[in-house]
Amino acid sequence: MRIRFGYVANALGLWDASPSKALTFARYSALPKNERMEKLKSVTAQNLQHTKRILYYNIAHEIELYRFSSSLVPLATHPDVMWDFITPFKTEWEELGQLIQQFKFRPSFHPNQFTLFTSPREEVTLNAVTDMKYHFQMIEAMNALERGIINIHIGGAYGDKTEALRRFHQNIKKLPNEIKRHMTLENDDKTYDVEETLITCEKENIPMILDYHHYMANQGGVDLPLYLQRIFNTWNVCHTVPKVHLSSPKSDQAYRSHADFVSIEFVLPFLKMAKVLNQDFDIMIEAKQKNLAMHRLIEEIASIRGVRRISSSSVEW
Repeated sequence: MRIRFGYVANALGLWDASPSKALTFARYSALPKNERMEKLKSVTAQNLQHTKRILYYNIAHEIELYRFSSSLVPLATHPDVMWDFITPFKTEWEELGQLIQQFKFRPSFHPNQFTLFTSPREEVTLNAVTDMKYHFQMIEAMNALERGIINIHIGGAYGDKTEALRRFHQNIKKLPNEIKRHMTLENDDKTYDVEETLITCEKENIPMILDYHHYMANQGGVDLPLYLQRIFNTWNVCHTVPKVHLSSPKSDQAYRSHADFVSIEFVLPFLKMAKVLNQDFDIMIEAKQKNLAMHRLIEEIASIRGVRRISSSSVEW
């Protein structure tokens, strides 16, 4: 069983390398009209340059999993802006894509919690489609469609989970199939548990990302070992290894919040559970300390008897 590890967005330790520098609509609106586009391009150029620096950090540390920031392009989906962020940066997107191809990165995006398909309000669904298109455009611009994914949650229950799930299956039809093919669903920590998410994924032929921390916060009476193989099997549709999210609680009082680092004691039961299946998979670390938390957890896992480290960011058990 081989496990690769990755992290989210920002490589801590790199000086001034945030790929998520922002431009609010209020700030944009306050600028003279002839300066607005230049400011949008300036912030985007910074974010793309910082992303390239982060990819080089990943190359140096043999990190093949990386979640790109959803905030690479300011105001990309704002209805009063909606600008062409591909053409002016064609070279920059292609440079990122060349690195992805050459070093076989597994890129992903995770839109925010408002990108959902269970709302009774049509405008929410249309906004979700717009946001998914934005993320798809970035993957396409980087020529990363072969391995790129866009991960979201099912959404809210709105007081009637059965009806909300029915709406999900109806509303998801508004998403173009070429985008849906790059979509994954993740169980959440409050509403849709592992079983509900898995059944939804199986119905829609969508791969499921298991979030173990979310499962522990929202177990729903589910005995995870009985479902893990089915979860992994959802990835057969895209012929790639399954992906899992790992983090640990900040505290007992703030159980759903992510801690700075990942507790090996918290995640070890899951790793042992997965070991029984003896199947390769990837792990995205969602701790606050990002790459630093990832490095620490790999060190701790590699010290377990029977585990062999095979690169800076992967182990074999």
